[in-house]
Amino acid sequence: MKWTVSGSLSWCPPSCIRSILPPRLGSWRSKDTEKLSSMASLVAYDDSDSEAESEPAGSVAAAGPVEDTCHAVQVRGQGSASGALDGTEGGALFAKHRSSEDPAGPRLPPARFWRSGPGSCPSQRLQWPRTEPEVTFATSEPPRASLWLSHVPAGHVPLAAALGKQVKPSWGTYNPPEPPFCARTQSGSPGTQGSSLQKKRSEDCVVPYIPKRLRQLQALNTETGRSKATEAKGPSAGRPPAPLCMEPRVSEFIQPYLDTPYKETTISRKVLFYLRGHRGPVSGIQWSPVSSQSHMLLSASMDKTFKVWNAVDSGSCLQTYTLHSEAVRAARWSPCGRCILSGGFDCALHLTDLETGAQTFSGQSDFRVTALKFHPKDHSLFVCGGFSPEVKAWDIRAGKVVRRYTATIQQTLDILFLQEGSEFLSSTDASSRDSADRTIIAWDFRSSAKISNQIFHERYTCPSLALHPREPVFLAQTNGNYLALFSAVWPYRMSRRRRYEGHKVEGYSVGCECSPDGDLLVTGSADGRVLLYCFRTASRARTLHGHAQACVGATFHPVLPSVLATCSWEGDIKIWH
Repeated sequence: MKWTVSGSLSWCPPSCIRSILPPRLGSWRSKDTEKLSSMASLVAYDDSDSEAESEPAGSVAAAGPVEDTCHAVQVRGQGSASGALDGTEGGALFAKHRSSEDPAGPRLPPARFWRSGPGSCPSQRLQWPRTEPEVTFATSEPPRASLWLSHVPAGHVPLAAALGKQVKPSWGTYNPPEPPFCARTQSGSPGTQGSSLQKKRSEDCVVPYIPKRLRQLQALNTETGRSKATEAKGPSAGRPPAPLCMEPRVSEFIQPYLDTPYKETTISRKVLFYLRGHRGPVSGIQWSPVSSQSHMLLSASMDKTFKVWNAVDSGSCLQTYTLHSEAVRAARWSPCGRCILSGGFDCALHLTDLETGAQTFSGQSDFRVTALKFHPKDHSLFVCGGFSPEVKAWDIRAGKVVRRYTATIQQTLDILFLQEGSEFLSSTDASSRDSADRTIIAWDFRSSAKISNQIFHERYTCPSLALHPREPVFLAQTNGNYLALFSAVWPYRMSRRRRYEGHKVEGYSVGCECSPDGDLLVTGSADGRVLLYCFRTASRARTLHGHAQACVGATFHPVLPSVLATCSWEGDIKIWH
């Protein structure tokens, strides 16, 4: 409870009380009673703070004149600015006076006043009206004690603090007697109160919203930090990789198929191996082009590594290479099967010898590399493209760029050689609202001239290209959620009768490929499915539900007719048979 002043009088100084109260409270006089009656009309009883609190037994009675209570209390501390009254002394004087009072006269309410205690509350203190102190929240400095907070019980919350956040500090450690109000205001609060209040207020901080993609990246970074200590294979970044043990013997599963021509491709149905080891999305996979070593599978990942797996016999990781400081976007076997060419977002190009672990070639590009292809005839040449309007041809023997192919584009998505290496196609991101030219560009490899840029006329980009092994046609994966079929000879007309639909691309670099016999097509999907189509009829042959996230790569085994490898944006690789 608080005492407030109504009317024009806003505050009554202690000197006024001293002029009204007698020096001794021995008897009641009518003069003092009239003065206090006139003063009581200016004092209003405010019980707004304690309406919801239950009064303890023996506290202030509900009825009784206010002027009688004023006689029972003596002002303490004439120099005090707070106007607080000493309730203990006043209670004793009140009991003495009540014993000598005439029973027939007016009876005073059994009021008790004290400063603090287990049952104290704001309604049990008599104090003169003053400005309510402001409630401040946690700052860099420790909280200071105040009379307002030090006398508040555990269940009471000021209105200003309740509007922000309910704070329930524990005030049970405060023990009277305390120093005067001025000294208490300047001194610090007890350690238990300060620590509990500061801890509670620190929990009231607003946590900003984190988007789902950033939460996934944070979870990926946390998982990467945990698995660094458990990663046993693979050298650290900046060190030459260890030599890969190339087994002289051929896998017992591949040996029966080496002396016979490739048979009809069998549709895969079950998972043979589940390869886990990458800590980031797998950007591409490729089987070894040498038939006797085709049990090895190469995988490039956005976790800055590329790995070599035994994906036929055991499903184990043979070697991990950490030559790049950024994501590895493209990695290719050399046609001889002894080296691996890799490029990534660190603009670096490395050709690594698997038997010795040495880098036979290292180059630095001026753009981030996203596509790599060896020349089908001259194996010392390769073409790379990326986040640049140029496609460059490198010579491994000279260690420099020998040709440049420039177009008004921003990024090269994929590269495909035609006509035994005399021509090649580049898929770009150039697709506008009014024109679809330059989406697929045909180049002459020797002269660096454009053969055609009016190949694909629909307004979709093509993230991947694939060549048919037996017919002069090629396939283009489009962001229109279908596979388009084109002629591999000039003028590269698109087939209007055959279109392979049913999967989703949705901006991912979803790969596609033809089977070695050319009867089946395989493609990934943004929803994690793997779809197989019949090349002749464009009908769907089978759908495999293999991955939780987008399936971005799928490739047939070059020798085994029933083995298929797929990879996903989740970082896993599956071998199907």
